[in-house]
Amino acid sequence: MMEVGSSGGKSNCNRMSDAKNERRVGLIYDQRMCKHRTPYGDDHPEKPDRITVIWNKLELAGIPQRCVILNAKDAKDEYICAVHSKNHVDLIRNISSKEYSKRNRIASKLNSIYLNEGSSESAYLAAGSVIEVAEKVAKGELNSAFAIVRPPGHHAEYDEAMGFCLFNNIAIAASFLLDQRPELGINKILIVDWDVHHGNGTQKAFWSDPRVLFFSVHRHEFGSFYPANFDGFYTMVGEGPGAGYNINVPWENGRCGDADYLAVWDHVLVPVAKEFNPDIILVSAGFDAAVGDPLGGCRLTPHGYSVLLKKLMDFAQGRIVLALEGGYNLDSLANSALACMEVLLEDKPISELSEAYPFESTWRVIQAVRQVLSAYWPTLADKLPTKLTDQKAPPHILLSSSESDDEDDEASKIISKDLVQAIEDVVEPISKLKIEYNHDEVNSALWRSKLSKTDIWYASFGSNMWKSRFLCYIEGGQVIGMKKLCSGSVDRNPPKETRWKAFPHRLFFGRDFTQTWGPGGVAFLDPRSNSEDKAYVCLYKITLEQFNDVLLQENVPDHDMNSPLFDLNALDSILNEGSIPVEAVKRGWYHNVVYLGKKDDIPILTMTCPLSVIESFKSGEIPLCAPSKDYADTLVRGLVEGKQLSEGDATTYIQ
Repeated sequence: MMEVGSSGGKSNCNRMSDAKNERRVGLIYDQRMCKHRTPYGDDHPEKPDRITVIWNKLELAGIPQRCVILNAKDAKDEYICAVHSKNHVDLIRNISSKEYSKRNRIASKLNSIYLNEGSSESAYLAAGSVIEVAEKVAKGELNSAFAIVRPPGHHAEYDEAMGFCLFNNIAIAASFLLDQRPELGINKILIVDWDVHHGNGTQKAFWSDPRVLFFSVHRHEFGSFYPANFDGFYTMVGEGPGAGYNINVPWENGRCGDADYLAVWDHVLVPVAKEFNPDIILVSAGFDAAVGDPLGGCRLTPHGYSVLLKKLMDFAQGRIVLALEGGYNLDSLANSALACMEVLLEDKPISELSEAYPFESTWRVIQAVRQVLSAYWPTLADKLPTKLTDQKAPPHILLSSSESDDEDDEASKIISKDLVQAIEDVVEPISKLKIEYNHDEVNSALWRSKLSKTDIWYASFGSNMWKSRFLCYIEGGQVIGMKKLCSGSVDRNPPKETRWKAFPHRLFFGRDFTQTWGPGGVAFLDPRSNSEDKAYVCLYKITLEQFNDVLLQENVPDHDMNSPLFDLNALDSILNEGSIPVEAVKRGWYHNVVYLGKKDDIPILTMTCPLSVIESFKSGEIPLCAPSKDYADTLVRGLVEGKQLSEGDATTYIQ
């Protein structure tokens, strides 16, 4: 791979300056940003592979050869301090030189953050790279550019790293253009944040600044979706001189796709952008609203992203900077990034999207946004015609968010028949509906429907003994002590029943750090029974479909769920075999499903480590470690609220 900033990059620059028929598009990628990784090599959604897969995809398509390849540069502290406190800048600058145990303690106090010896360098390069491309585009040396950077930035606030973000790269670049380079004539900046999560850090950075129009469309679900607050609600419009310059479009549900985003562009963003007339556009280009993303649960296609970006190119003379934010399905991430680069290079005409319709909730949100913002933007004052808003998708069909481009015509026929049966009494005939089906979504719907009819007892021996904690895996969210949110299950119905039982298995605590709980060990159960051992277990009666979602969240949350991890055949087999390691999530610590017997003729299943890992614990290869106070407290709460032990006895049991 050609190193960024090599002589090859300079010859590209010379070649591009002579090309009259192609736009001059900048590109930054630097492998040094891959040094930021989890301290113990644990899998994590925000991993180095995210930027390498984009670069490899672009190389295969011949994109870098047509671009101006720029050097990644460290951001200067003075530029970063325009957005972040000195204490925060000092922390990130020095964090990689601290002892790993101290780094982990610091990370454990932050919201969804890990730190290692490469974090400082990566953070400075990410922020500096976005500044570099933004300045080149503002000067007119480039028409547009894409900064393939990590860690992402839009969650990072004035004095806090959070949500995988250390420095707010896009906010630092915007501040740089406005305050450090007045000679460039950049007086008005439009920041478009299409990451599936709300750009809380960017919003706060320009809350009172009328020079920046901040627009964020994101999954919100009334404050229950990360970052799990009301900062991203449509009533948050800015204050003082900045009132009206902060626009939030908060989705009420997942599964929003091309038609939903296009409707927001056409009826909110584009009209306001015309009135605002920006000098440059900066895009917080997160691709976690893409099909199949394990954290996003939305359905934007690469073509959808290309249409959205093409509409933005009608403004600011096409001066657009894309800075990578989220995106955790590597295939969707790479495909979406390629689609955007083809738009920047004006490779081919972009056709309008098909006639699929937005959700009813999308129209409801759009009209609420327009009503609130119309006081500041007269172009939004007119009420949308009923003829338009009546064009909506049928009632929600509960489907997985995992999608790809594979096709299965027979499955499509089956789900179409089911859909007709389900909605023929409440909507117009299916022949008149203009609906697109994603076939992986169809497959997911089929297995989920099948497994939802089978109940199992899920046996929890660790933090999930506390029902409030377990419900995070069902309903989404987090409880006290947790450092990150759970995404929840597709079927969010609570357990049908809860029971308690003691089993002759050894409970122990191992590993010494987790992303969810920070420093300290977590509970494991020896798969082998021993009459001398006793472990308290809380049994939750849930469906086999829900068990699959819990199994996923306990292990590898970025795995696509186009097919079940543990199906009915596996359930039959485990009755004889006793345990089954689930290969699809073998990177996880709890991928070994163990059969503990039956209750009321319903199988009891738990998940723990395989026997090979038990031996690694015994040999010391993997550390045994006492749990943190927060983690231990969840077990105590579970045992006490479940009326199994007193608080004192529960504490003694854990110790």
